Amino acid sequence: MSSVSTVTSGLSAALRLARGRADGVVLVPDDRKTIVRSFWSIALCLPSVICRLLMSWADTGIPADAGHLAAREVIVFVLGWLVFVEVTHRLAPVIGRAERWGRFVAVWNWCNVVEGVLVIVGGIPGTLGAPAIVDQACELVTIGWALWLEWYATRLAFGVGQLTAVGLVMLDQSIGIMLASIAMLISP
Repeated sequence: MSSVSTVTSGLSAALRLARGRADGVVLVPDDRKTIVRSFWSIALCLPSVICRLLMSWADTGIPADAGHLAAREVIVFVLGWLVFVEVTHRLAPVIGRAERWGRFVAVWNWCNVVEGVLVIVGGIPGTLGAPAIVDQACELVTIGWALWLEWYATRLAFGVGQLTAVGLVMLDQSIGIMLASIAMLISP
């Protein structure tokens, strides 16, 4: 599979899963090259990370140390991503899913691109000055959809039950929150 077809099939799989189509999982092969190439999704997610930051600054104003804050945000994002991958790699044999980890992480990687876009779309009404109720409703729907997508993709790709999938989504979110909190504490 070429580099372009890897990206295309990964994003196509994520979009199918986002629409509730379970067949999206089979579009991502579980061979080593596909798994490694799925980490290109990190680069595809960086614009949504920066966009979220800019949307936040649209409300609060651009801080004097904007470059430092943007760099910290990107580092925390990438570190959180890689920590979750490592934790699930170690957890997979414990839950009896070591053989499914490769496809899981590839599918999870690509779904993160769609999740990032969903979060941005949900924040647009507020950035454009929509009433608070509209802004909050849009954010709630799109964040809920993003969390559901991660849960659904985890359940299908890892072949785990509903509660295990909930636990893995909570683990992912907890890692991100913990790293962001630590980064804020150690920042000057």
